[in-house]
Amino acid sequence: MSFRLGDLASRVGGRVVGDPDRPVRRIATLNEAGAEDLSFVTNPRYRSRALASAAGSLLVSSAEAQVEGNYLGRHLLAHVDPYYALAQLLEIFHPTEWPAAGVHSTAIVGEGARIDGSAHVGALAVIGAGAELGPRVVIEPLAVVGRGCRIGSDSLIHSHAVLYDGTIVGERCMVHAGAILGSDGFGFATHGGVHVKVPQVGRVALEDDVEIGSNTTIDRAMLDETRIGAGSKIDNLVQLGHNVRLGKGCLIVAQVGVSGSTVLGDYVVIAGQSGTSGHLEIGDRARVAAKSAVFKDVAAGEQVAGIPAIPAAKWRRQQAMASRLEDMQRRIAALEKQLERKDGQ
Repeated sequence: MSFRLGDLASRVGGRVVGDPDRPVRRIATLNEAGAEDLSFVTNPRYRSRALASAAGSLLVSSAEAQVEGNYLGRHLLAHVDPYYALAQLLEIFHPTEWPAAGVHSTAIVGEGARIDGSAHVGALAVIGAGAELGPRVVIEPLAVVGRGCRIGSDSLIHSHAVLYDGTIVGERCMVHAGAILGSDGFGFATHGGVHVKVPQVGRVALEDDVEIGSNTTIDRAMLDETRIGAGSKIDNLVQLGHNVRLGKGCLIVAQVGVSGSTVLGDYVVIAGQSGTSGHLEIGDRARVAAKSAVFKDVAAGEQVAGIPAIPAAKWRRQQAMASRLEDMQRRIAALEKQLERKDGQ
């Protein structure tokens, strides 16, 4: 498959600097690209690597393309948002292939389950009694959809994912392999030295356009629901406790843990290996830096970092100061010796 560079630019809303008839056979990294390949420079610091690359064409930002001499002799596809353009281009070269509609003969379908005629249920998948699968839903082999679950149109449940009873999945969602939605929340009442399980009878609900990474677990609520807002993306190996609520457009990176009943506003970002204690409120567009521990509410728009998490600017100053402690200790020791000598005179 080959495309004209000009045609690709038109399809993603970019422009060509160079030959619009330049053929593009594939998209490749700077190290692997050849004369008929399109590579990409989404960060200016890779400019020198791009110049050393054999790539015939380059995807760059509009600002980079306007600087004379940046990419002499290269054919450019310039775009105001090159990373977004790259996502579109990859879809062009690698379109998603959906399996044919139908229920595999080895799948187990419970009584009263309703499966749209355009949906696909793979080999050895389990669909619980009363579950509902909307148009073009794909359930891959060995996935489990519990009783009474509802899955909206165009959603994809990958192999070995498990949706406990009553889980709701919106439209155009993707649940990756090994993810578990609706497992019991961690709730115990300690009585007489015995940890007594508090029944978790709520559910998990994903709104539209949510993606859940591999081996992520989202606990069902005790009574109401654990809800993930529209457009939120959750990475691999994330744990969300019972009654957690995410607003729309949140980004939760790998190995994050959010304790029960914590509420995140819209477009919150929590970076990798961070955690929160329970019953907190994290405001709209707040950002939590990697490896942070949040023990109190975070205001809308605030950026926090560290253990315990504090305003990011303050944390950076503290880290800068900590890096000078060894030198400060030597200087203090030297001053103490000078004072001792003076006192001894």
